Amino acid sequence: MLFLGSERQRNCQGMSRRAFLQIGGSTALGLTLADLLALKANQGTNQTGPARSVIFLWLWGGPSQLDTWDPKPNAAMEFRGPFASISSRIPGVRIGELFPQIADWTDRLAIIRSLHTASNDHGVAGTAGLTGSTQGSVNLGGATATGNVRPCLGAIVARAKGFRSQMPPFMVVGGRLHQGKRAIAGEGGGTLGALYDPFRLVYEADHGTRVPALQLPANLSPDRLRNRQQLLNALDLARRSLDTGTQRTIDDYRDQAIALLTSPEATRMFDLSQERPELADRYGRTRFGQSCLLARRLVEHGVPFVQVNWSDHVEAEEDAGDGGWDNHYRNFQLMQDRQAPWLDQTLPALLSDLQDRGLLRSTLVVAIGEFGRTPRINDKAGRDHWEHCYSALVIGGGVRGGQVIGESDARAERPRIRPVTPADLGASVMHAVGITTEQAATLGINSGGQVIQELF
Repeated sequence: MLFLGSERQRNCQGMSRRAFLQIGGSTALGLTLADLLALKANQGTNQTGPARSVIFLWLWGGPSQLDTWDPKPNAAMEFRGPFASISSRIPGVRIGELFPQIADWTDRLAIIRSLHTASNDHGVAGTAGLTGSTQGSVNLGGATATGNVRPCLGAIVARAKGFRSQMPPFMVVGGRLHQGKRAIAGEGGGTLGALYDPFRLVYEADHGTRVPALQLPANLSPDRLRNRQQLLNALDLARRSLDTGTQRTIDDYRDQAIALLTSPEATRMFDLSQERPELADRYGRTRFGQSCLLARRLVEHGVPFVQVNWSDHVEAEEDAGDGGWDNHYRNFQLMQDRQAPWLDQTLPALLSDLQDRGLLRSTLVVAIGEFGRTPRINDKAGRDHWEHCYSALVIGGGVRGGQVIGESDARAERPRIRPVTPADLGASVMHAVGITTEQAATLGINSGGQVIQELF
C-alpha cells in the first residue's frame, strides 16, 4: 500500500510505477472518490451558517458522565467514585479533576449534560449517535433494526455542502468502528448512497498517514498489473462490479482523483512531519492526538466535515494503545493512566491551534460518545453501559460558550431538565453549518431532531 506523507515514491514523473498501480487497483478510489469529484459539476446548496467546517470527535466506547463533565460530588462513594471535581470557568460548574486543561476552556464551550439515547448496545447506540436514528443498526447479537440506515452527520454535511475545495467533503481519520469483530452501521452515506461514504485516513505511529483506499485488493499484485492496459482492464472490471445507481462518465474524474491524491500538495497535507515538532508534541504523540492534528490540517484546507475516531474498537485494550472507553473493568485506573490525560492534552491543543489560526469561530468541534456509564460502580471497579444519561462538549462554530445545557438528577442517572437526543444534536450541527429545515427536506437529509437553540 501507499503511505502518503511517510514513504517516498519517486521516478522521473514524480510517482513510482508501483504507487500508480496501487492507486489504480483500488475499487474504492476507482469509483467512489472519482464520483465525489464529479459532484463539482453539481454543487450542494449554499449554506450561510457560522460554521464552515465540523470536527466530530467520536469517543467510541462511551465515557462516564460522572467522571468527566457531570461529576456528583455529593453522591455516595459507590456512585461518585474516587475522583474529585474541580471548578471550571463557568461560575458554580465543576468537572472531573482529571481534566484541568479542559477546565480552562469551559468559558468558551458548552457542556450538554442531559443527553439520552435508545439503547445500551454499542452498535445500536453508535448508529444513533452518528445518524440520529437507530434505523438499520446492528446489535452485538447480529439482529438488525428495521428500516434503511440513515446517513451519518458527515454524509449529510457533504450532501449539503458539495465541493468547496479539491478535497472530498467528508473525511474520517481512523479505521472502521467495530463492536467485537463486527463493524457498526451508520458511519457512511446510508440512504444517500455510497457516494457519500467518507474518504478515510488512518494515522499510524510507524508509518504516518495511511490511505486505505489506495491499498491493492487482495487478488491483485503489482506483478499482475504489468502495463497500463492491464491496469485499465482492472479498473473497468472494478467499475462493472459495483452498482452505483446512476449512469455517469467518470473516467476523467478518476484520473483527477489519482492526480489529486498523489500530488505534492496532497502529500504535504497528509504529512504531519510538515508541522513543528513542538506543536505535534502539544497535541500528544498518541494516535488520537496526531489524528486531531491531521483533522486541523484538513479543515484548514477546506474539508467541511472531519470525524476523528478515538479508536476502532470499543474495548479498553490495555496494551493495544487503541482501546476505547468501554471501561467495564478498572474504569478509574484506565481513565487516570491513559484516557483522561490523552483527551485533556489533545482537545485544548486542537482548540488553541484552531484559535491561533483564526479557524475556531468557523469550525464547530463536538466531543461525544455513544452513551454514558452506569452511575453505580460495579464489582470490577468499572462502570457498565448506560443509555439514560450522558454528556458532550461543543465549542466553536457559533456556539455560545460558558454554559451548561440540561441537568441530570442527583446521581446522573436520568436527565432532570432539558433532555436531548442524538437527533437533536445532529439537527444542531446541521443548523450550525447553515442547513435549513427546508433545505434538509428538499435534499432528504433531515435528522429527525430539534435544534438545541441554547447552543447558539
